[in-house]
Amino acid sequence: MYTGLLHLHSTLRYIVLILLVIAVIKALINWQKNKDFKSGDKKIYLFTLIATHVQLLIGLILYFVSPIVDQVYADFGAAMKNAMLRFWGVEHFVVMLIAIILITIGYSSSKKAAEAVTKHKRVAIFYLIGLVLILISIPWPFSSVARPWF
Repeated sequence: MYTGLLHLHSTLRYIVLILLVIAVIKALINWQKNKDFKSGDKKIYLFTLIATHVQLLIGLILYFVSPIVDQVYADFGAAMKNAMLRFWGVEHFVVMLIAIILITIGYSSSKKAAEAVTKHKRVAIFYLIGLVLILISIPWPFSSVARPWF
């Protein structure tokens, strides 16, 4: 189960990243050009939100069944001195959670905005910050806590 979920989580990250990039670019362009808020805009923003939430749910399941996280909580003090254990036990989880919370706030606050420009602006800002946080918290193959591309 763990291996299957890990592969799903690793693959879904690309869908999340693609949707986030598309949503951010679309929101930035629409914000800068003062375009109306259309149903297509709402759909891409919503699909991005849903994908990030699905990724979070899979990540939470992995967090609670991970042998690496079990090591972290077996001796939390020692784990905080180990960069790899600290990353998997605390950093990855916390930063990704913050990113998804910001994306959720961006979507929710855009729904409450009255003007189309404000809707696009809120999505652009919150989704962009979420995207940056996600990019710095992914265990890229070239990072110190490397995981394969797939």
